[in-house]
Amino acid sequence: MARLAIFTERYTIRSSVELTALTNFRLAAFELGHELDFLFKHELKYLRNDDGLLIRALTDQLNTSYVVARTAEMLGKRVLDHSDAILVCCDKVNMYARLADKAVPIPETRSLEETDLTAVNAARLFEELGAPLVLKAPNSSFSAYVDKVASPDAFVKVGKRFLRRADRIVVQQYMPSDFDWRVITLAGKVLGVVKYEFAPNQWRLMDRTEGGEWAKVIGMDVASASPRLLQVALAAANAIGESLYGIDLKEIDGEYYVIEVNDNPTIAAGEEDQGNPEIYAAVIRHLAGDD
Repeated sequence: MARLAIFTERYTIRSSVELTALTNFRLAAFELGHELDFLFKHELKYLRNDDGLLIRALTDQLNTSYVVARTAEMLGKRVLDHSDAILVCCDKVNMYARLADKAVPIPETRSLEETDLTAVNAARLFEELGAPLVLKAPNSSFSAYVDKVASPDAFVKVGKRFLRRADRIVVQQYMPSDFDWRVITLAGKVLGVVKYEFAPNQWRLMDRTEGGEWAKVIGMDVASASPRLLQVALAAANAIGESLYGIDLKEIDGEYYVIEVNDNPTIAAGEEDQGNPEIYAAVIRHLAGDD
């Protein structure tokens, strides 16, 4: 029997689908013969009593969650997410460099520093990569600090705004689609596949403009997913590490392109678990060392 914990924050518990998912992790642990309790940041001194830790809070190297991951690792505990996964996935420049190094298919991608952010360079990038272009802050998440621009002036304006929170920005070829695939992996194995179907006239998972909608989550049976989709997703995961990842991919003319590798992927009850309710038990087995 393992003694496990979930580190979470109160903003997560306020979400009903997240709270139900946390309960599902706890029930899976009990059914497998393990103990599981919740851990908050004022209770971190008790982390030494646990064998494994699952982080279900926003991850960033400046957030408490990163400190929790490093502390768990130094105590010799199994932890998801790994601290290295947080560092890489919260720095998209590093993440895309790793994917490119392993020849994982991605959109054409560049990175710019503040001195490179000029209308002349923007015009050149429009010529090279097409219009519009997608700009991203390296530490963006949930579609925040991700925008689409179609002119050099807009490019410079958005780029300057993103550079207030980072020293570089990512410039990426725009690949239009009506949906993204999300493949959830852990230690080189696929745990789940979902389709994020965008709302009409929207181009990303979460449209943060006024009146914007979230994508519809459609669960898929892993066995029915395209072998090529899973192959590309696993290649992307392996390029980053062996933690718990959510890989977002575009399907264009039968080929798959990795848009992002997310650490600490969303697992919401009735959404990402639709096609594979065993996802909770799979994570628990890994943390308990049963896999």
